[in-house]
Amino acid sequence: MQARRAARELALLSLPQMPTQAKNLQAKTVDDLLTGVVRALTEEAKDLLEKAQEELHKGQKSSAIENVATAINHTYLALEFPVTLQLVNRQEIRDYAIELLITIGKNRESINQAIADALVKWELHRLPQIDRDILRLATAEILYLGVPKEVAINEAVELAKRYSTEDGYRFINGILRKIAMASSVS
Repeated sequence: MQARRAARELALLSLPQMPTQAKNLQAKTVDDLLTGVVRALTEEAKDLLEKAQEELHKGQKSSAIENVATAINHTYLALEFPVTLQLVNRQEIRDYAIELLITIGKNRESINQAIADALVKWELHRLPQIDRDILRLATAEILYLGVPKEVAINEAVELAKRYSTEDGYRFINGILRKIAMASSVS
């Protein structure tokens, strides 16, 4: 189970830089995916620190503090993630992460539609990127990969607690419960 959790996290963090061709994805190794993830996390942390510095100069202390806290979290994750991957079955992680990415790539339109249908008075493109990606990941597991709904939702909530805003996990939980109910009715 720890390998699947690591695979979900690797897939989530790989989504923004995912190649569009499934064959290009099949050629990726865990190290390729991991390198991209670490680079993305460190770049984002760097950007957040620069933004915090600007906000401090403008006197926006609370916003600056929030950005510094997020940057510290991203830096920690960039350092921790490679160690986590060393402790579990790398082939299993790679295979499931690639399966998730391919499934999302092939079914992106219907996954996005399922999420959009569950949103009330909100639009998918207005959600933070990380929340959209967590929702896509869990929706793919629910609709296409046969993962039990409760497992997919719980794993998504854990990812949201780790990567999203303070209230993001509640929002994601609610949306995924609607998707799970709708998929049971269909």
